[in-house]
Amino acid sequence: MKNPLAFVHPNAKVGENVTIEPFAYIDADTEIGDGCWIGPNACIWEGARIGSDCKIYPGAQISCKPQDLKYDGEKTLTIIGNNTTVREFVTISRGTNHRNQTVIGNNNLLMSYVHIAHDCVLGDDCIISNSVQVAGHVSIGDFAIIGGTAAIRQFVKIGAHVMIAGGSLVRKDVPPYVSAAREPLSYSGINAIGLRRRQFSTQELNNIQEMYRIIYLSDLNISNAVEKIQNDFEASIEKDTIIQFILESERGIMKGIE
Repeated sequence: MKNPLAFVHPNAKVGENVTIEPFAYIDADTEIGDGCWIGPNACIWEGARIGSDCKIYPGAQISCKPQDLKYDGEKTLTIIGNNTTVREFVTISRGTNHRNQTVIGNNNLLMSYVHIAHDCVLGDDCIISNSVQVAGHVSIGDFAIIGGTAAIRQFVKIGAHVMIAGGSLVRKDVPPYVSAAREPLSYSGINAIGLRRRQFSTQELNNIQEMYRIIYLSDLNISNAVEKIQNDFEASIEKDTIIQFILESERGIMKGIE
């Protein structure tokens, strides 16, 4: 249902059972999936590809022009998966020619005043709390929870199942399964509560904790810690995920407890 006070460009593709409230703006070259709700004064700009059953709250700006001086008007996308909620005054910039798209996965909650910059990739089932500011080219894994007003530096990678405390300044990569807090941001244990909620077994939790004890609480440097984990632990998804993340980290992982 389109309210007569909303603007929908003739070239926009709008699915079935979509509600578009008064004063919403839907640009050309946009796609909105079935069952979505677009709130008053929300703007869906060119390049937006929104999945089904999403809710876009008043004042949100989806696929707006990147705040990047290198952006030269190239055609790029913002892709949002299914069942994602974007609350009031969230801004999501579309990609640049670096990655050509900004991607938000399925089942995410982006709370009010969040900013997701160009070329970011957000996984599934994440919660990004109020006023979190995510700079360009950031990757955030599935089930991550970012506390309110956190600021994430460009090109940072955040692993799956991470919990980051509100107000954090995230300058280094945050490996999977951990909680992170303090200033400078540092390891504060594994995200045990979140992992239990997602049906990780006690043995899996123990293995994850032991691996991070080697990484952060032993006298080994990161390279030697990774080698010890490779040699001492049986094969598992968790082991492979942790090692792969560390080996692929370009900025280096956050520090341990001091």
